[in-house]
Amino acid sequence: MADETIGIVGAGIVGLATGREIALRRPGTRVVVLEKEQRIAVHQTGHNSGVVHAGIYYAPGSLKADLCVRGVSMLREYCQERALPYEETGKLVVAVREDELDRMESLYRRARNNHVPDLRRISEEEIKEIEPHATGIAALHSPRTAITDYPAIAREFAKDIEASGGEVRLGFPVTSITDVPGGIEVTSGRPRGSRDEDRGRVRVDRLILCSGLHSDSVARLAQDSREPRIVPFRGEYLLLKRQSRDLVRGLIYPVPDPRYPFLGVHFTPRIDGSVEVGPNAVLALAKEGYRLGSVSPRDLAGLAGYPGTWRMAARHWRTGIKEYRGSLSRAAFMKDAQLYVPGVGVPDVVRGGAGVRAQALDRDGTLVDDFRIHRLGRITAVRNAPSPAATASMAIAEHIVDAVLDDASAP
Repeated sequence: MADETIGIVGAGIVGLATGREIALRRPGTRVVVLEKEQRIAVHQTGHNSGVVHAGIYYAPGSLKADLCVRGVSMLREYCQERALPYEETGKLVVAVREDELDRMESLYRRARNNHVPDLRRISEEEIKEIEPHATGIAALHSPRTAITDYPAIAREFAKDIEASGGEVRLGFPVTSITDVPGGIEVTSGRPRGSRDEDRGRVRVDRLILCSGLHSDSVARLAQDSREPRIVPFRGEYLLLKRQSRDLVRGLIYPVPDPRYPFLGVHFTPRIDGSVEVGPNAVLALAKEGYRLGSVSPRDLAGLAGYPGTWRMAARHWRTGIKEYRGSLSRAAFMKDAQLYVPGVGVPDVVRGGAGVRAQALDRDGTLVDDFRIHRLGRITAVRNAPSPAATASMAIAEHIVDAVLDDASAP
């Protein structure tokens, strides 16, 4: 293994963490990270809310639960070592209606099974002690939930790869993946005979696909199955105006609906001192559709031609209409937020940024909740790695590299 070259497609936080893990564990192995953009962490990592999740939400025994809890401690230690920002602001998961209390109690039991540290139930009065401007009838308090700067962490991972003799090659959109004798050839879209032809071909012994929003299409280049497909959901944020930021001290979340992998509109302080309100979750019409008017005919045709899209829509159309209403109306968006911090209204916010979540969808219309990783001989494909993938990135990297290095059956 020491003389091998391992390629990684995708320079988001999961791909870079995986490259770093290989370099640490097998010195002498050459790591080549291939990224279609001209800089790293452009998409999901670069549009992340910055939350370091403690592991409250995830089904015990799932990869999400195990890797999130493991990943938190690894990430905290790494940030301390590199003097990267890491602030334990704490989180409240607030129930505002009686019918949410049973769900909150189930969430508490789940979090306890996941060994979430220092989690406790608190009363309406205790909510006020922690968040004076918040309201609710009961809550879960997770004091160890934190915020960080994931793009800064990704950049540090890239430095680690390069310091080990590896390479992060930018401007390399992968257009083909081909088995060749003794390895895999990965090519970019440079015509044969051109000056850049050699630059557009990379030969590796093994390949790991961490392609995020494009994980389904890149996996198909490697002859992986067509499912699950990636359905892009845009999450839009508002920002509290400067004079209203002191209304929120830490993270304030609703009790989530267990039918969905989304956590609902919440308040998120950021490392830069801003406070976000959001996100909603609307179906995007492009995998990189960060604006309401962004449409990719190719991506739209892929959505329309996939049976899972229509089955999902048939189940969840009411929720979809509600989310789009919030996208089009700031008053509708803030109506949900005011359930938790009544003093924050439309005059207190301005339009913020947006991110796109790569949500895997099975053919039967089921939104894939857990991480999903496929093995294809010399190729490993990460097919679903939504939140808390940034939190869990270093643990996901361990999990992937364990499988790659221990796979004695791979040629």
